[in-house]
This record gives sequence, C-alpha cells and structure tokens, in this order.
Amino acid sequence: MKGIVKLAFKLLVNDTAKFTALLLGITFAVFLMMFVTSMFVGVLNHASATVINIGSTIWVMDPAVQTVANTVGIPDYVLDAVRSMHGVKYAVPLYSGGGLAKLPDGTYQTVNIIGLDDTSLLGRPELIEGQIENIYAENGFVVVRDAEFSKLENPHIGSEFELNDNRGVIVGIAKVNTSGLYGTPTLYTTYTRAVQYLPNPRYTISYVLVEPQTAGDIKAIKDQVQALGYLALTKEEFMQRTADFFVYKTGGGTNMLIMMLISFIVGLSISGQTFYTFILENLERFGALKAIGARSRDLVMMILFQTTFTSLTGYGLGIGLSVLTIWLARARLPSYAAMLSFGNLALGFVMVAVIAAISSYVGVRRVLRIDPFEVFRG
Repeated sequence: MKGIVKLAFKLLVNDTAKFTALLLGITFAVFLMMFVTSMFVGVLNHASATVINIGSTIWVMDPAVQTVANTVGIPDYVLDAVRSMHGVKYAVPLYSGGGLAKLPDGTYQTVNIIGLDDTSLLGRPELIEGQIENIYAENGFVVVRDAEFSKLENPHIGSEFELNDNRGVIVGIAKVNTSGLYGTPTLYTTYTRAVQYLPNPRYTISYVLVEPQTAGDIKAIKDQVQALGYLALTKEEFMQRTADFFVYKTGGGTNMLIMMLISFIVGLSISGQTFYTFILENLERFGALKAIGARSRDLVMMILFQTTFTSLTGYGLGIGLSVLTIWLARARLPSYAAMLSFGNLALGFVMVAVIAAISSYVGVRRVLRIDPFEVFRG
C-alpha cells in the first residue's frame, strides 16, 4: 500500500502544470467561500457589539425588539418587578439610543449613547485613559476608541462637544471587545444623564440587565418575565436573535448563499475538469498497472489519495490566503468587519470534501473501465 501511495503521489506531481491548476481551482474556491462567509460572520458579530461589550447574563426587553440597535422602551415598573423576582441577584436599567453631537469645528456627527446604571455602572468599558469615577462629573462622557473614533476629531480627555444643546466633556477613553456595525462612534455616560440629554418617549428604559443568583435560576426568571408580558433572553440568545434578523429578514443570508454556490460551482468545475483531464492523460499508466497485476481497489486508492491530497492542500492554501487578506484589510481599514470562525472553517471543509468526492467519482469510473489489452495493443 505504501508503494501504491508513493506512485500515486509521483503521478500527481509529475505534471506540474496540471497539479498547479488543480491546486489553484480548489484554493480559489475555498478563498471565495471563506471570504464571503467571514464577511457575513463579521457583520453578525458587530451587529451584536452592544450585547458583547455590556456582557450581562440576561437581557429583559419588549417582545417587539429584533436587534439590540432597535430598542423599544419599557416602563419603570418592569425594573421593579424584575428585581423582586425569585432567583434574581440584581437588576439594573440600561439606556441605548442615538444622538447628534456637535463637534468643536461646528460639524455634526451621529453617535450611539449608552447610559449605564448610575449606582453600579454595570457594563462599563475598560478605560485606557482617565478614571471611571469621573463619569459622575458634570457633563461627563467616556468615548470608545475604535474604528469610528476619528469621526469625533480624535478627542482627548477634556474635549468638549454639544449633545442636544447640552455640553458634554470627555472624561475617559475606553476600549471594547467589538466595535459597532453602523459606523457611529460610541459614548458612555450615566443612565440619568442620557435620559436628560436626549429626547425620549414616555418609557426611557431600553433594557433591564439581570444577573441570576445561579445558572439554574435563568429558566425561572425567563418564565416570570414572560408572565409579565415581556421577553428575557440570555446574552447568547440575544446575539442569535440579532443574527437571525439579519439572516432571514434582510438580504444578507440570500446574498451569502448565492456567493457560496457560485464559489462552489467554480471550484467544482475547475478541479473536476482538470482532474478528469489528468486521468485521461494517465490512462496508459493506470492500464499498465492493471495489466501487471494491480487490483481495482489499488487504483481506486491511488485516485482517492490524489484527490484527498490535492483537496486538503488547496484547502490549507485557501484558508491561508483568506487569513492574509483579512489581516491586510484590517491593517488598512480598521472598520473592516470580516472574521473567521470554526463554523466558516467547517463549512469550507465540507464543501471541499464534496468537490473531492465528485472528482474522485469521475476519475474512479473512468479508470475502472480501462481494458489493459487496449494499452498493449496501442
């Protein structure tokens, strides 16, 4: 068996041009699949940026909420009711909304305002400059240094701006795990200040953040909130709800599926046709092996090895090219959202396995029908 594998390898790499074409076909197909799916995964991840950065275990919201960015206010009594529920360790309000900031040069910039609970500051970001206690100072705001930071004219501690005719002062600069999706800078302040500075409807609480006493209390808390007429989701469930909205209720999921099918067809057509041409050009060699006693299963093993080796090599090169492209894009474009996940890698591997299986099937059928007599007669 070792000799058969070695012979299959030599037959494969002997024709450099055909071997290179096989690798390029699969590499390009994998690159396309990874590139498209990584952009989509990155978009979904950035769409849940607020959920990731705040990090609360349970989020209580109006049932009409589809994404974390589309908030629906809930009345104050919901906060009191949640705090009194069995299994709740603590619950605090969170404000999330948009505002229009006037910068020192007179220009305006849309910003995302996060109002943290005045007492606990639950969900506060990690500061890289300043002290978090200064958020309680008059007009105090903390700005997030991310890809959108420059849109606020690269503010520093002490920088001033106007928000709905109210003076705001930067008292801290923070970093977060994930930047937002919509290209707007993020400012943190206290819940009370956010409500005072921004025009709001009757209900000002966007979400109630809940920490259960134990993990086993989560189910009971969700049931109690549901009985109250509202929705309680864990962090992971809220992120999935946001992702489902973009996948099924926008064109994102359909566009990704179309691009994946295109890349799959391209990879299959290139690799399948090239491998079939490779089999045709080596029919005499396979026939000679069959004539001198090679069994059909030995020939099948050779073809399976060749397709597997080529597919795995192309898969690795495609992943490497995707990683390099994403790294270069992020280095030049800080707001670039693409990211690879285990789901991307698994999906790409399955698609490559299908390409390899179809190519192997085509080659095996042709080789098994070889008549050794035809080889020697020629």
